[in-house]
Amino acid sequence: MPVSVLLVDDQPLVRAGFRMILETAPHLSVVGEASDGREALRRVRELLPDVVLMDLRMPGVDGVRATADILAWAAPLGHKVRVLALTTFDLDEYAIGALRAGATGFLLKDAPPSELIGAVEVVADGSAVIAPAVLRRLLDRFSPLLPDVESEPETDGADPLTSREHEVLRLVARGWSNAEIAAHLFLGETTVKSHVGNILTKLGLRDRVQAVVHAYESGLVRPGHDLPSDH
Repeated sequence: MPVSVLLVDDQPLVRAGFRMILETAPHLSVVGEASDGREALRRVRELLPDVVLMDLRMPGVDGVRATADILAWAAPLGHKVRVLALTTFDLDEYAIGALRAGATGFLLKDAPPSELIGAVEVVADGSAVIAPAVLRRLLDRFSPLLPDVESEPETDGADPLTSREHEVLRLVARGWSNAEIAAHLFLGETTVKSHVGNILTKLGLRDRVQAVVHAYESGLVRPGHDLPSDH
């Protein structure tokens, strides 16, 4: 069955653009549209989409409130509705509010079409996705709240990661994309993707967001020491 998507944005032209992009993927199906948060909740109840592509800044009931309302309504259901939040700003209170409300992913509206399609696929599959630029700023904002481990990461003698995988994980924790990591380490992007997959499998992690948290909690990356830098 194709992944069903509900588009929520107060601008008809924006919704039309998203529809054109998503419908180029045969496994995605746009089943409906809504122009504000109140209508979005009503349409979710009618259509039970797999993914809601949610604009955050809308008049009336905004995307943050709509996300919370939709997920609260859907929680008792057997059908899992996932919200992919969209905004023109890389990090603001709306973005943070959407993540707190339970959005599974966060993407910028100017993301390339392939990235938008890929994000919908990832979210529909149950994983989280956050635009690399947003992830870098989230780390910058919240890393002081994480424990500052002064010593080297502890290992019990059975560290499952190779030295190369440690390098890749450190860069993932900085919010770098696969392409950026590949360029920095002089590797192919497919090779980096393979390393990231191995890291998640070996550590029993679900997605890149969990990998970032693991890197900080384990001391592999220390708050204030390994924050994003220009590259």
